[in-house]
Amino acid sequence: MAEGADRLSHSHPLKVGVVGVGYLGRFHALIYARLEQVELVGVCDTDPERAAGIAAEAGCAAWDDPFALIGRVDAVSIAVPTRAHHAVACAYLEQGIHVLLEKPLAVDAQEGAEIVRAAEQHDAVLQVGHLERFNAGVMALAARIDAPRYIEAQRMGGFVERATDVDVVADLMIHDIDIILALVDADLIDVRAVGTPVLTPRVDIASARLEFSNGTVANAVASRVSDKKTRRIRVFQPRGYLSLDFIGQTLDSAAPAQSGEGQRREIQRSRVMVELVQPLDREIEAFIQCLRTQERPLVDGHTGLRALEVALQVQASIASQQSALPTHPDHLRG
Repeated sequence: MAEGADRLSHSHPLKVGVVGVGYLGRFHALIYARLEQVELVGVCDTDPERAAGIAAEAGCAAWDDPFALIGRVDAVSIAVPTRAHHAVACAYLEQGIHVLLEKPLAVDAQEGAEIVRAAEQHDAVLQVGHLERFNAGVMALAARIDAPRYIEAQRMGGFVERATDVDVVADLMIHDIDIILALVDADLIDVRAVGTPVLTPRVDIASARLEFSNGTVANAVASRVSDKKTRRIRVFQPRGYLSLDFIGQTLDSAAPAQSGEGQRREIQRSRVMVELVQPLDREIEAFIQCLRTQERPLVDGHTGLRALEVALQVQASIASQQSALPTHPDHLRG
């Protein structure tokens, strides 16, 4: 059904679908269903009852074959488990169908690179679903960044039975990795990390230190086994600092106030209440806009691949630390 950018630039409805309608995919379908000049053709899920239920809610057709939308749509959102990203995304991209692919891009860098290459070879738009880039708070923070020197990110919450097919690095920390990479205009030169499984066989809590070629250092902590939900990023610069609370949607800043020579140095503080707009709405609207205007997505395939590669470095560092630990530490023996 994909007939190139010329077709998509006209005023008739864009035909879209959603592959995978679990927790996130359901929201994709409902948002598409209410957008103007967009026709939600259908949803696919390997669970036929779930597909039928979401289709009834969104007012579209349902299939239990993840490839059923090929030949029927111009674009798809793909929200299947990460292990299936490569097979499903490449199948659509190779038919010239534009793809909004949930993060992380893939399970490894090779599959990620192949997805990016499929999009480029078939002139299809690939946008990776790093949702926080469309958070109004992150956008306000980025607009105030000058020369970050130290960044501290915390993304912590309680355990839920969702996304346990990946560890906390690929599930949560990758959001902050992507934000940090967007804020720091320099090459990453060193990654060190620690982490451990707690409630699942995979790493549930992790801490990473990223060092860049310009001297900037970023620390990121992610947990899916914490009592208190925390979503915060702080950026320290030569002329002050910024602190974004994702939950409260507040952006605090502090900077030296102007003062005369010999006068006591004062700190000027301010708080901005960020506009409460759902990031997923903005993300999907931006995807549709890119298809209409042929603009490059804010989070394109290469951007998603870079975040994935850094997340893999974090995972490798954690694995090396775990392998160095003794199975039965002597100091714990009776």
